[in-house]
Amino acid sequence: MTEYKTEFYPNCDSNVWLRSCEVEVTDPLDGVITGEFPSWLQGTLLRNGPGSLKVGSMRFQHLFDSSALLHRFYIHHGHVTYQCRFLQSNTYKKNHAANRIVVAEFGTAAVPDPCHTIFHRIAALFKPGESISDNAMISLYPFGDEIYAFTEGPVIHRIDPVTLDTMERKNLSESVALVNHTSHPHVTSSGDVYNVGMSVVRGRLRHVVVKFPFTEKGDMFAEAHIVASLMPRLSMNPAYMHTFGVTENYFVILEQPLSVSLVGLVKGQLTNQPLSSSLHWYPEQETHIVLLGRKSGKEERRYRTETLFFLHIINCFERDGNVVVDVCAYKDAKVIDAMYIHAIESMQSNADYAEWFRGRPKRLEMSLAAPPLTRVEPKLLADLGCETPRIHYDLHNGRAYRYFYAISSDVDAENPGSIIKVDTVTGETKSWWDKDCYPSEPIFVPSPQAKEEDEGVVLSALVSGADECEVCLLLLDARELRERARAYFRTPSPAPKCLHGWFLPQAVNERLLTL
Repeated sequence: MTEYKTEFYPNCDSNVWLRSCEVEVTDPLDGVITGEFPSWLQGTLLRNGPGSLKVGSMRFQHLFDSSALLHRFYIHHGHVTYQCRFLQSNTYKKNHAANRIVVAEFGTAAVPDPCHTIFHRIAALFKPGESISDNAMISLYPFGDEIYAFTEGPVIHRIDPVTLDTMERKNLSESVALVNHTSHPHVTSSGDVYNVGMSVVRGRLRHVVVKFPFTEKGDMFAEAHIVASLMPRLSMNPAYMHTFGVTENYFVILEQPLSVSLVGLVKGQLTNQPLSSSLHWYPEQETHIVLLGRKSGKEERRYRTETLFFLHIINCFERDGNVVVDVCAYKDAKVIDAMYIHAIESMQSNADYAEWFRGRPKRLEMSLAAPPLTRVEPKLLADLGCETPRIHYDLHNGRAYRYFYAISSDVDAENPGSIIKVDTVTGETKSWWDKDCYPSEPIFVPSPQAKEEDEGVVLSALVSGADECEVCLLLLDARELRERARAYFRTPSPAPKCLHGWFLPQAVNERLLTL
């Protein structure tokens, strides 16, 4: 008797998330080009993301735990090259020296070290930069002329944007006593960098905004200082934050119902349990939107909206006495569960999996004249799956904007590997897709002397479902979202799908080479 296996999402190949790179690409590979890369596009696209789920005979249990793999696409006079290297974090070195997982991650418990007594573990609680994993596999951001790899722990890593060497390690708990911070700081036009984290202020744990002031010759980290702070809604269960927003006059904090239990966090560190064991979802709680004054450093406005979960804010801005917050919203935090390895492997037999990933771009618009805790109803910007959103960042971050680009989060769509463009004014959407192709976060690069917001190109790293050793750099016309060029590369081992990155124009590359 023939058995038929049910596949709820036949168009989606989840294996692209389960690959492990086995051989680094240290010498640049030359790409095979189709189409044409414009002559004005000169620079480097850096990417970060999960690189390997394996350590010896052990395997990580969550996508956020995979060893960080850095990627580099170098575009020069129409040619493109590719490299990839593992981030040489302390966690990576310890795991590979022991040939097993000895540092607890977001979703993976560590094998206990018999040499570490309970007293060692208690002492480690006071050194979060050393006791928490420094596997910075989420994003990349510039601090002046330096590039750093980020995760949500207090340690970031400087990387060489040409060789992808791991150069140095910065423990931010030594600069501004941060226990953690978001994976997505904001880089202003002046070069100042802001991020939100948790810190102990006058004996109490607070959400804080830290400013790293730009300086050409000094140390941005040495000059770091807290410019705003907020008491958590639940003092022992502060809200989990992956991003935050900024406008002309405010820092925008979304206190969502997914919280970090401080008691659970301490217990987890003492018993080598993963960070996720300390997360708790409060379905009865609404989400609060808090505006911290950039001048006052204090809470100035607070609003409430429906219970929702978010990872990424698209953009925030002020308009006509209102503050607008656009966010990729989920009805709950099941998307975190959807990124466990066993959930990815079994998704084809899970009828609920698509709903776990059902994110939508929504707009919250709040009057600055409204009474405290006014309820705000979200407006749907587009009925499309939406993740890893990007805008014309240099000109429109924190300012009024019209367009954003993202990848689809709808695994049950006819074409789940899609790049989308949304017009927030008209609601018009455009999409790009190709059979069995899975794009990463789309990054907008403006044309020289561009006069329109969407005048430029979109870059995205692609992996293939059919060929695990193929990676591509895709170039789309940003206005029509039409393919203009692609660079193909054959990698010596499987090419995993990446998460976030940063584009460095050629002028920045040349300046870095002189340092």
